[in-house]
Amino acid sequence: MEQSNRKRGGPPRHLHHNEDELCYALEGEYIVEVGAERFFLKAGDCVLGPRGIPHVWAFVGDSAGRLLISFAPAGKMEAFFNEREKPGIKPGAYASTPSDATLLQAFGMELIGPPIKLD
Repeated sequence: MEQSNRKRGGPPRHLHHNEDELCYALEGEYIVEVGAERFFLKAGDCVLGPRGIPHVWAFVGDSAGRLLISFAPAGKMEAFFNEREKPGIKPGAYASTPSDATLLQAFGMELIGPPIKLD
């Protein structure tokens, strides 16, 4: 899937129990943390978040950004993003509330912590 960003920030720290997540920067600048490692991505850079390892990303650019995110195997990820778009689910859900944690858990993910803190 392609994630377009204009506002700085990203999702909370999470992990996937069944999928690896690959982040490939198409445009803009991103920070990606996988476990205890931090990576700075610009267009053309990528990093893998293996299943079972906590990870998080944030858009940190000053202009538009685009991040290509791939899941292998795809597992329940399409269903998760479709569920997030249903009426009654807050926009951009998977913040850090108990209901967001329950939603992630239903699709094989675990909420681990807050988003990357940006100054």
